[in-house]
Amino acid sequence: MSAQMSETPGQASDVKTPRGGTSRGAELVSERGRTTISPIVVAKIAGMAAREVNGVHAMGAGMSRALGVVRDRLTGSHGVTQGVTVEVGERQAAIDLEVIVEYGVSIPDLAAGIRRNVISAVEGMCGLEVTEVNITVDDLHLPDEESAEHEERRVV
Repeated sequence: MSAQMSETPGQASDVKTPRGGTSRGAELVSERGRTTISPIVVAKIAGMAAREVNGVHAMGAGMSRALGVVRDRLTGSHGVTQGVTVEVGERQAAIDLEVIVEYGVSIPDLAAGIRRNVISAVEGMCGLEVTEVNITVDDLHLPDEESAEHEERRVV
């Protein structure tokens, strides 16, 4: 990630909220204390927000997806953070996403929609300024791949 996470301590930055208002980054660091948001929290929010966008088939690339399927079967959980990497500073976050796109979807439009949704969710829920959302399209999901994926999941 190439984002610079440099802010002077005590410096407040305006953060846009999903409803169009602004919240002060100073809410996380104040005279009365500091709120620290774990990177896993930001990753979960970003992962959920990215998956909500129509045209995103899955998150993660090749081997991480295969390992995710095995982990999900063993733990009964879903890898919400699969394909998501974050850097979190005191008031800012940078996010990298790996996505598999549905065939026929405009990738530039999808990327713009993912960015909007992820930025809105992270800034609205965490009060962090999202400095960048980098998206890597790792694969394209074709309609005839459904049956092959279903067979692969049954074998694992």
